[in-house]
Amino acid sequence: MSHSNEQLNAKKKERYPQKEPLLFLCHRIPFPPNKGDKIRSFNILKKLSEQYEVHLGCFIDDPFDKQYVSGLQKYCASIFHLDQHKTLSKIKGLTGFLTNKPITLPYYFDKRMQQWTHRVIAQHQISKVFIYSSSMAQYVQDRNSQVAEFSSLERIIDFVDIDSDKWRQYAMKKTGLANWFFNREYSLLAQVENDICVEFDHSLFVSPDEAQLFSERQALEQKNKVHGLLNGVDIHFFDPEKQFEQETLVPSQPFIAFTGAMDYWANIDAVLWFTEHVWPLVLAKNPEAVFCIVGGNPSSDVIALEKQQGVLVTGRVHDVRPFINQSQCVVAPLQIARGIQNKVLEAMSLNKAIVVTPMAMEGINAEANEAVVITDNIEVYAKACLTFLANKERKNFTSREWIIEQFTWPQTLEPLLGFFTKKDDSDASN
Repeated sequence: MSHSNEQLNAKKKERYPQKEPLLFLCHRIPFPPNKGDKIRSFNILKKLSEQYEVHLGCFIDDPFDKQYVSGLQKYCASIFHLDQHKTLSKIKGLTGFLTNKPITLPYYFDKRMQQWTHRVIAQHQISKVFIYSSSMAQYVQDRNSQVAEFSSLERIIDFVDIDSDKWRQYAMKKTGLANWFFNREYSLLAQVENDICVEFDHSLFVSPDEAQLFSERQALEQKNKVHGLLNGVDIHFFDPEKQFEQETLVPSQPFIAFTGAMDYWANIDAVLWFTEHVWPLVLAKNPEAVFCIVGGNPSSDVIALEKQQGVLVTGRVHDVRPFINQSQCVVAPLQIARGIQNKVLEAMSLNKAIVVTPMAMEGINAEANEAVVITDNIEVYAKACLTFLANKERKNFTSREWIIEQFTWPQTLEPLLGFFTKKDDSDASN
């Protein structure tokens, strides 16, 4: 099922007659900003809407999110969204084996999105395009069109992180057929990412570290088109001085929290690792402790963790902040990761103690201190959790001050509009 509110165009033009049109394609509806990729895509969309008349094309992969389309209307001149059925998309993805493509491309391809893209570019004489996620670049690539019609456009892509490298990390944890499958996706998707970088004017990543890693595999003439654009955090929303509504699922006894979309492989892997290796050591010293896994769409493996002593799986919650704010500490034991972890930024903005793996801290680069424990050693991890569980008084940590200095959205997105100033300007701020 598809929907478009292009009839809003006339009204929007009256309201914003001075704004230049811009096409924004996103693999998932960028609202509400309640999970990693949507937090970033929404804030970028919001920033671009300050200067441009945005025409948004996106998929909706969770029926629950359809109610939020109206929340984007004040930022967009028109919105075109398609329901994405995960089972059907997986079947489409498998056609990549017939065409020697990564499964990611057919998974996110829909002829209706392609037709809308052509139509909206022609109708509004669009010359600027912003792509969020490598899977959406295929809609404005000349190599995927019968005629060379997109090369005259200013095209910027936010890869966010290096998707192909996540597949490489998955492959390292697998053997046999699974190892072959993940390695195939890694190599094919890496080539797609490189092709996009060549064709597009600028390639953005979630951190300078991620941008540097991607730049290292590019030809010399492409390197100056690769930039880091940091994530931020809404410090007014994630403010420990706010009064939060009481969530009924918040445990009454001291607890440790993990937050994130619980259908995402990296998050699933993280809590499985924690409950297998760290949690038994915590329970041995503190049998009353609770590990609270907070996030929507928990997988069957995550739900099964509730069979273990002290583990609570909440599923989707109205507000994640009470869980973070009332926890003794937040853990981010990620074993597979790319980019910047919003869960870490949010916990630090709420001035909460965190225990994280080095991988979860990539791109954030905060120094370890009494409120920030960075380790992948199981015994050290458990000891830190036990220390924070025993800390009944909220200490005057400085994590929030550091976030305010480094990671507010106005600061991190300040360079964004500059990437569109000139088509041949590769010296936009990093």
